Amino acid sequence: MKRFINRTALALLLSLPLAPVTANELNLPDLGDSSSGIISPQEEKRLGQLFMRSYRSQIPTSSDPLLIDYLESLIGQLARYSELQNRSFHLIVAENPTMNAFAAPGNIIGVHTGLFLYSKTEAQLASVLTHELAHLSQRHYARRLEQQRNMTLPFYTALLASLVLAASGSGDGGMAAMAATQAAAADAQLRFSRQNEQEADRLGIQTLIQAGYDPYAAADMFEQMLRASRYSRRPPDFLLTHPVTESRVADARARAMRYPRTLKEDSLEFHLMRARVRVAQAESAQRAVQRFTGELEGDSISADASRYGLALAYAEAADADKAREVFAPLWQSEPERLTYQVMDIDIDIAAGDYETALEKLQAGLRKLPNYYPFTVRYAEVLMDSGRYQSGASFLTQAVREHPDDPYLWYLLAEINGLAGDVLGVHEARAEYFIQVGIYDKSIVQLRNALKLTDDNYKTALLTERLRYVEKLRAELDR
Repeated sequence: MKRFINRTALALLLSLPLAPVTANELNLPDLGDSSSGIISPQEEKRLGQLFMRSYRSQIPTSSDPLLIDYLESLIGQLARYSELQNRSFHLIVAENPTMNAFAAPGNIIGVHTGLFLYSKTEAQLASVLTHELAHLSQRHYARRLEQQRNMTLPFYTALLASLVLAASGSGDGGMAAMAATQAAAADAQLRFSRQNEQEADRLGIQTLIQAGYDPYAAADMFEQMLRASRYSRRPPDFLLTHPVTESRVADARARAMRYPRTLKEDSLEFHLMRARVRVAQAESAQRAVQRFTGELEGDSISADASRYGLALAYAEAADADKAREVFAPLWQSEPERLTYQVMDIDIDIAAGDYETALEKLQAGLRKLPNYYPFTVRYAEVLMDSGRYQSGASFLTQAVREHPDDPYLWYLLAEINGLAGDVLGVHEARAEYFIQVGIYDKSIVQLRNALKLTDDNYKTALLTERLRYVEKLRAELDR
């Protein structure tokens, strides 16, 4: 059963045709009053929500609950050592093989899944994330706008355009695509002055050290990015929006030299998540099987992660017996590891043994009711096993706890449809389209829902929601 579902796939399932994004087709929001100068944290949060939904509307994002949970945990851990005052943040995981990460107004942090492929250690991944946390903690967006008043709309338009074009381009998209991306990225340099980049480097390394990671990881990551750019006509996307020079690498290494080198061992979770990304981005499950088999027979950065990747690839290929055989040593050695518990359940799912999977998930949710991967898998298995009413009830509660999660809204729409709840389908689809920034589609769904209810309270709720979405669309079109 394929679990690496991206937003494009979801949109297609909801009959929403999406075309490739080009510079002239970008759907960019009107991000506030262009005469306001410096913006308040509240306004920054509002603009961030518009940005996040606009980005989701144009770029496929990952719904892998384990990857999302890992990144949220890592960023949350790093944020505790940063200067970020408001440590609640929104994560966007772009399903994209390129190397990139970004910060956006409203405490939004975006990570391309390809960053896992370029990060050889968890410290290197953390060094990129602490850099982005520094941009947020110092409110570099608002400070830049204060320097250049009347730049709000061009500023955010350039930011979104650059990130969308970077994620839309293929690794070898040709000189024309490269030129378009570089042009948009050049516009987006309005975001950060050289001084702001230096400040983010300094504070990022400081946060990295305080969190217990190797201070040299930032310089090592910069060097790896430069090496990658030497062998490609298209530089890594991170370099387009965060220019790295030899002097910047030297500065990062000079800062690191002030501290003792910390050789903190990578967490196994980092390598397990890296394996998940590699399986998701493989040409096919069979190619992933071949790759991880070769690693186990030869050299591997983490033998356990290679074994996990092989088991995952077999599960993706629906070969549950082989997956169970490969996974058995990991399961026997550490059955309490949550990632392994989800893998054990995924193998049951691959075998079509939904009863066993549900029993394990129910037991897991009793112990850890807020563990997001269990929540997602339980909803998926309830739907796949035909328990539509139970699934709808469970997801109705889940979306209350995660109202900004488009994948849970998508699942609720699907399971309501299977349960024959047409009104519920329209309501859930409306919320899904809000979260992915497709406001016209949301309005259609809400109007359809209003036609199906004669309950005064429900009508009032739907009418108020319709007004809210029409206001969002007006902001987008203004």
